Amino acid sequence: MKTMLFVSACAVAISGFAPAIAQASTLNQDAGQSASQGTDGEAEGQDRGATTLGEVIVTATRRAERLQDVPLSITTLSQDDLNERGIVGYEGLALATPGIVLNRPTANFNNFTARGVATNGYGANLQSTVAIYINELPISANGNSTILDPSLFDVKRIEFLRGPQGTLFGSGSLAGALRILTNDPDLNGFDASALVDIGTMGGGSLRQRYNAMVNVPLVEDKLALRIVGFSRNEDGYVDNVGTGIGNSNALVQYGGRGILKWQPNDRLSWEFMYSHEISNPEDSALTNPNRGIDVRRSDRPDRFTSDMTNYNATLEYQFDGARLTSSTTYSNYNQKFYVDLAGTYNQAFAFALDADAYDETIVQETRLVSDAGGRIDWSVGGFYFQRRRDVDSNYRSRPDFLLARGITGLANEYYARLYNHAITNEVAAFGELTYRFTNDLWVTAGLRHGTIDAQGFAEGGFNSNYLTRAYYNLPGPVTITAIAPADGVKVEETGPSYRLSLSWRPMPSVTTYAAIATGFRAPVVNARAGSVSALDATDLVIPFGANSDKLISYEVGLKGRWFQGRLNANLAAYWIDWNDIQVQANRVSDAVQFATNIGEATSKGIEFEILALPAKGWTVALTGSVNDAKVTGLTTQQAAISGAVPNVRLAGPEFQGSLRVGYRFDLAPGVVGNASVAVSHVGSYPNSFPNTPGRPAIPLATFDYTDAYTFVNANFAVAFGKYTVGTYVQNLFNDRSVTYVHPEAFIDGRYGRLTPRVVGVRLGYEF
Repeated sequence: MKTMLFVSACAVAISGFAPAIAQASTLNQDAGQSASQGTDGEAEGQDRGATTLGEVIVTATRRAERLQDVPLSITTLSQDDLNERGIVGYEGLALATPGIVLNRPTANFNNFTARGVATNGYGANLQSTVAIYINELPISANGNSTILDPSLFDVKRIEFLRGPQGTLFGSGSLAGALRILTNDPDLNGFDASALVDIGTMGGGSLRQRYNAMVNVPLVEDKLALRIVGFSRNEDGYVDNVGTGIGNSNALVQYGGRGILKWQPNDRLSWEFMYSHEISNPEDSALTNPNRGIDVRRSDRPDRFTSDMTNYNATLEYQFDGARLTSSTTYSNYNQKFYVDLAGTYNQAFAFALDADAYDETIVQETRLVSDAGGRIDWSVGGFYFQRRRDVDSNYRSRPDFLLARGITGLANEYYARLYNHAITNEVAAFGELTYRFTNDLWVTAGLRHGTIDAQGFAEGGFNSNYLTRAYYNLPGPVTITAIAPADGVKVEETGPSYRLSLSWRPMPSVTTYAAIATGFRAPVVNARAGSVSALDATDLVIPFGANSDKLISYEVGLKGRWFQGRLNANLAAYWIDWNDIQVQANRVSDAVQFATNIGEATSKGIEFEILALPAKGWTVALTGSVNDAKVTGLTTQQAAISGAVPNVRLAGPEFQGSLRVGYRFDLAPGVVGNASVAVSHVGSYPNSFPNTPGRPAIPLATFDYTDAYTFVNANFAVAFGKYTVGTYVQNLFNDRSVTYVHPEAFIDGRYGRLTPRVVGVRLGYEF
């Protein structure tokens, strides 16, 4: 069947139509604009009254190409799209992209699922299956780490690539890659813009978002500086009955970036970027429905904070026939992971983790890309990645609990401190070659060969028998055990990742393709490998880690324009085989997490995006996906350690889709109105495997499903001169459906919900 799917590209091309959609066709959301290609490759609006859809240029293959001609499934969003939809972070991107789900239990916890390739929405200890890039920097990490939710203001373009992207984007792009591409400085003109968004949420909580940009040419045609700043100050809507704080999940986020561009001549350019962003949610948004729809409990606020600083230098040089790009990035990322774990034992005793983590990352990529237009297009490059992550894990009780139970012998409330660090290296060479048999028939082959290694190091610390004394209510002094420094096992894997595609244009406005591609994730080392449970010596012994899992995808697609550019349709069908699946398991007795590999799974589905201009001023956009993803191969032992069962669904919805209708009209000379309504639906899906790891006959107590939900957003805006004034409603009917269920028992509140209804205004200015 997989072979038939791949070969069917010929039939798709002959028919000029396909049964599924995959490639996003983005236009400027000024409904009904015509477009021509700008110097940066974006579609640029020409005439607000025009009735054709513009072409879009993307750089997903590391060269500027028409979206229609790229044999990948890509959704793109411009800054105009983001502004009109009110998207300022990840939460809006998934709804705009078919086949994508965002698992976001609370601020700074972001895990995308693409095409159903996920065993749960958390992925503790595991590299994400969707890589997230800010320009050339990969910022995605392990599932039990915070992942910064960056501000999406003054971006050139968002590109969401679906399907494995291991050839050009390396490990972590097992099922897709999200690229956030920021604007470059303009050497030729002064520019400035601002966007203010103020709304009220739920019971009156205030949401404030402020953004500004200024672009200053310092030396005409040679040197320019672009500075961007942003701030979010949002009241919460969840009450924490443990701390007594109402609306506890408030968010303060701010930061900015500066980019200096120097172009001494037409061939050479340098860019230097500095960015810093701090995201500081004051508590988690996860709730316990047994306590109330927006109620949670923890002894102190659960804190998941992010602080990222990036430095980048990018050199570009135009040779005769090819362009050289060298990008060097140094990044510091600090995070707090403070969480009350007492839910593990139903709040029977004080048990919490205060973890501080510090990432230091160096990324170097150098590539040479041929100029487009010949019979052969090629690109070659090299990639180097090193990340050191230091984690200080401080497990704590509480002074009042220690006093009440008569537990002594601790210097303070912390009964265990573990100091560890891990180093991950990735070195790879990659290349891609496109050969054009004719202008309308071409083949593309890409290969990446690299080595990934990971090693953990214990730096020291101490442990104690506090959990035993607390669990069995035993007063007296705890026994302190020092942890000696030790080097963990170094895991290394070397191998190729490839992509092969065939593209055919049966007519100038229609492109079809068939593709085979592979993806992978880095191996994982378990920090507590070999440890035995202090509560149950017969429980699982933590294994050393997990090998890289493997994925191969078969895809056919069609992208076309019809009716003189008034209709765009992008379609795809895919079949994915996923083997040696990396999974998160939990030891039952003490909830220690670890990573391992199990069996195989299959994901198959279709995706579609349709964009139409049925009449002057009107825009209709319809997107959707249908997916069937399930475990297809599993041994008895693998079922026992993971909780999986044969034919169980993976953690993604079977159907999701959205319909967006917009109308642009003239209110007065020089004054344009724009109204839109969007209806989005996401189906229900399981939060984990159904059985208890280590006890396969016992259903997992935390197993549950998210809700199937449908919600509505509406916008109205008026543009005149340099100003735009608008009003909006997000989640019009105040749907509070469950969108995330945490798969582990250690927290009291495990349910994330849709944000309450927000009513607000936006004020925009562009100079």
